[in-house]
Amino acid sequence: MKTIKYQALLLAILVSLSTFTMAKSAESIENDANAAINLFIKETKGGDAFLVKSKAFLVFPSVKEAGFFIGGKYGEGVLRVGRTSKAYYSITAASIGFQMGMQDSAMIIAFTSDAALNKFLLDDDEWEADVDGKIAVIEWNSKEELDVDYDDPMVAFIFDSTGMMGSFTMEGTKFKRIKPD
Repeated sequence: MKTIKYQALLLAILVSLSTFTMAKSAESIENDANAAINLFIKETKGGDAFLVKSKAFLVFPSVKEAGFFIGGKYGEGVLRVGRTSKAYYSITAASIGFQMGMQDSAMIIAFTSDAALNKFLLDDDEWEADVDGKIAVIEWNSKEELDVDYDDPMVAFIFDSTGMMGSFTMEGTKFKRIKPD
């Protein structure tokens, strides 16, 4: 049990150190986010209409995840209200459990209600998905038109995945506002 605590502490230290070394420029985040949005719209019928109808959305063009019993993930992205960039955020997660592999994927989290967006914006520096809110992850067939009801205040789309990650874990995810160069 003591070993698990030390491994979790080591992972937390590594994830926090990677936050400093992986910071991108605002221009780089913007360019990558635009490419991710274009890919999402191209591959998802109805994706553009869904993003337009959403109150706002977070775009993480590259979320890197790796684990072997202890794992973590990290990515940087931008919050867009309409098509205007408002702020930059990082996503960080640590997990423990049965897991193995590495994966890189893009993620868009759409806010479908004003209440969810306001809650996210009010927690200025940090927001934890497991504590402050739940995000519905949508699975769909990319050949069919995206038809999502707006019952969930936040909807996540994970796409453009490379690598392989298998897991059965407990995970905490944190979103933090960042100021890129």
